[in-house]
Amino acid sequence: MNRLSIAQSLYVTTYKFNAVISVDDSNQAADLTKPSDKRTYKGSTLPTCHDFNQLTASPKGVYLIVGFSAGQVQLIDPIGREISKIFNEERQIEKSKVTTLRWVPGTEHMFLATHFSGSMYLYNDELEPVSTPPIYQILKQGEDYAVLTCKSKVPRNPVQRWVIGEGALHEFAFSNDTKYVATVSHDGFMRVFHYDSMEKYGSMKSYFGGLLCVCWSPDDKYIVVGGEDDLVSIWSFHEKRVVGRGRGHNSWVSVVSFDPFTTEVLPHNMDVYASDEDIRIDNHRDRSFSSHSRTSVHSTGGDGTPSVSYRFGSVGQDTQLCLWDFSEDQLLRFQPNRTRTSTQISQSPQCNNVPHSKDSNASSMHPDGTQTLSSRLTSLSLTDKPKDKSKKDSISRTARQQFLNKMHETIICIGAKAMGTTMCPKLDDVFRLEPLITKKIAYDRLTTLIFREDCIVTGCQEGIINTWARPGKVPELTVGMEAGVRRRRWGWWQGLEGRRWGWRQEVGMEVGVRRKEVGMEAGVRRKEVGIEAGVRRKDVGIEAGVRRKDVGWRQG
Repeated sequence: MNRLSIAQSLYVTTYKFNAVISVDDSNQAADLTKPSDKRTYKGSTLPTCHDFNQLTASPKGVYLIVGFSAGQVQLIDPIGREISKIFNEERQIEKSKVTTLRWVPGTEHMFLATHFSGSMYLYNDELEPVSTPPIYQILKQGEDYAVLTCKSKVPRNPVQRWVIGEGALHEFAFSNDTKYVATVSHDGFMRVFHYDSMEKYGSMKSYFGGLLCVCWSPDDKYIVVGGEDDLVSIWSFHEKRVVGRGRGHNSWVSVVSFDPFTTEVLPHNMDVYASDEDIRIDNHRDRSFSSHSRTSVHSTGGDGTPSVSYRFGSVGQDTQLCLWDFSEDQLLRFQPNRTRTSTQISQSPQCNNVPHSKDSNASSMHPDGTQTLSSRLTSLSLTDKPKDKSKKDSISRTARQQFLNKMHETIICIGAKAMGTTMCPKLDDVFRLEPLITKKIAYDRLTTLIFREDCIVTGCQEGIINTWARPGKVPELTVGMEAGVRRRRWGWWQGLEGRRWGWRQEVGMEVGVRRKEVGMEAGVRRKEVGIEAGVRRKDVGIEAGVRRKDVGWRQG
């Protein structure tokens, strides 16, 4: 996982998930309550994000970078414990919070860090830290971004500094071919750059508010973003425009992620009906198309090209998990409700809503309190000369300031004119997605969503990590659980029957004793009755003999 809720502790656990759980618990999932490494941080410096280097990971060690709220970046090896470095330790490079960390794909020692200030830094973990603050020079610049490098006689960190847009940089993501990088900012823009040439490829604008998360499709044809407009937006890489929006969340969307294990290419001349439960293939059924249907038709395009079905998920601050799907065929067959003429956004900085002031301090602060692009660039040291100003330096700085003011105004104008264009179309002008599943799965805002082959992993700001088995794995898991439950129930019943049997034995013994005692009492009573009867009979015989004797005496 890349994101962490701001907390004082960092846990590293060997993660393992098995769908089949045996009754004797010999193959059960890993216990996340027993981490292999735990680090506690005190004070105001707290961890905010992290990333593992998958290229160099091995059973003996793995490189882990951790970003902090004060701007530092720490490199550790939680398994081998042989390395520990801190970048920007004295906060001379950056003072704002680290928002995202990622290793550059295909490299062993390079990683990127974005900050709340709106800057993105490229680090090399092999370079030793330097105590002096960096001095930058412009390497590449565009209408709404600039790339700078350190002007130094020896290589040092940061290797590059990217200043992008207005406000905070919330997240970035590399394409799967590692050629492009997409960034999302607080100004509501998603920008795509060619990483090696540092050229801007395209951009889009949120419906309103800032963008918080971004993810590439497995084939790099689409980019999904989410943010403060409570929407998920689909951007076509080849068409360079927004092609769809989805409404399912009631609050900000914090994470979007494609599911690479369910994305599939549909065969030619085959219709696929996707529902909440399954995907049914039918070659002979026709169905009218509806952009709002929860069960939609996926088929090949008119040119015979196989259509690709995509699935992705999103989590938000409303504690809900939404699962979505769409296909290229759906996007191609969608027709807007009304015909709109394509509006081209002028690249000129002239805008009726923006005053053109030559004051260097004009519009230097963003409404959220962060510095604007022009103010951030003017605060940099772009030369290693002393502060003694020559006439030439004064002219160059004036020209640079005019360019920065022009760039700042251009960003504002593009954002103001974007509504209703292909960069930010209205909701009725693009394909509208409905979530397949919307489920409340936590009590606190969700911060993590990861799709794995056998499960889905989610995490919330409360620090709870949940593992959800995929539908295909549920029967095996259920059988194992039911077998264990049945065996536990059988053992319980056996114990209960044993206890009952013992109780019955005790009752039988008591009954036997009682019967014996009753028999003895009955015998005693019968014996006593017999003795009494004999005594009575003897008494009666004596009395009868006496009476007969008396009668005979009287007769005689």
